[in-house]
Amino acid sequence: MVKKAETKPLQKKKKELEDEAEIEFIVEKKKIPKQGQNIIKSLKDKLKKRESEVRFLKKENARLREENLRKVADMENLRKRLAREKTEFYQYALSEFLKELFTVLDNFERALEATDQASSKSFREGIEMIYKQYQDLLKKQGVEPVETEDKKFDPRLHQAFITEESEDVEEPEVTEELQKGYTLHDRLLRPALVKVVVPKKDNK
Repeated sequence: MVKKAETKPLQKKKKELEDEAEIEFIVEKKKIPKQGQNIIKSLKDKLKKRESEVRFLKKENARLREENLRKVADMENLRKRLAREKTEFYQYALSEFLKELFTVLDNFERALEATDQASSKSFREGIEMIYKQYQDLLKKQGVEPVETEDKKFDPRLHQAFITEESEDVEEPEVTEELQKGYTLHDRLLRPALVKVVVPKKDNK
C-alpha cells in the first residue's frame, strides 16, 4: 500500500513536467511560423530585387545590342562611302588637269587648220607658243624636266642609251640628251635617255 501511495505523487509530478514541456513546445511552435514568415518575406524582397536587377540588365543588354548594331551599320555605310569616294577619286582625279590640257589641244587643232594659210615662220611661232603653254601646264602640276646641262651622269636620273669611251674624261659624262626625263614633286617619272662618255679602260 505504501508503494502505491508514493507512486501517485511521482506520476503527478511527471505529468506536470510533461504538461510544461508541451506548453513550451506549443509556444515555440507558434513562434516558428512568425520567424519563418520573416525569413520568407526577406527572401521575397531579395527575389524581387534580383528580378528588378534582371529586368534592368535585360533592358540594358537590349539597348547595348541595338546600339552596337547601329554602330556596325554606320561603320559598314562609312566603309562603302569611302570605297565609293576612292573609286570616284581615281576615276576623276585628272579632271581639272585634262580640262587645262584641252586648251593646248585646241591650239594644236587651230595651228593645223591654219597650216595652208600661214607662213612657215608664223606656223613655227604658233607651235612654239603651244609648246611653251604645254610646259607651263606640266610645271603647274609639279612636273619638272630632268637636268642634263651640267653633263654629270647620275644613274638615279639618267639612263645611258649609248656609251662611248674617251681619254678626255675621268668620270662618266652626258654628252647628248636623246629623250627628256621628268620628275613629279621630286619623284622620278621617267629617266632622261642620254649618250654617255666614260673613261677609257686601260688594256695593259
